[in-house]
Amino acid sequence: MPATYDDAKLAVQLLSWGSQLGVLEAVSAVWAADYDPESATSDDPSVRALLMFGETIGTLVKQDVLDRGLVHDLWWVEGIWSKVGPPALRQREQVGEPRLYENFEALAADARS
Repeated sequence: MPATYDDAKLAVQLLSWGSQLGVLEAVSAVWAADYDPESATSDDPSVRALLMFGETIGTLVKQDVLDRGLVHDLWWVEGIWSKVGPPALRQREQVGEPRLYENFEALAADARS
């Protein structure tokens, strides 16, 4: 089923919220030459913002509130996950919570299949 106007409205609201979170700056930070996903931590404000943003989008898609195809057309989910996934997985292991950021990870994996 194609995306609806409601999906588009929600996507625009998410873009606005992402702007407030500093997502554009965070994306720039994780794509900088000196950023290393293997040594980055979830305490990094850029990583934290992208994880929160990605998990929210992943949850909305999982709950069928937001169209999956629209999300993948708007955002390079798997690219961002490749940068913030390693610190997210380390945090997941540290706190012993397997559900931490699972919806973001699933959304990224879905793009590869």
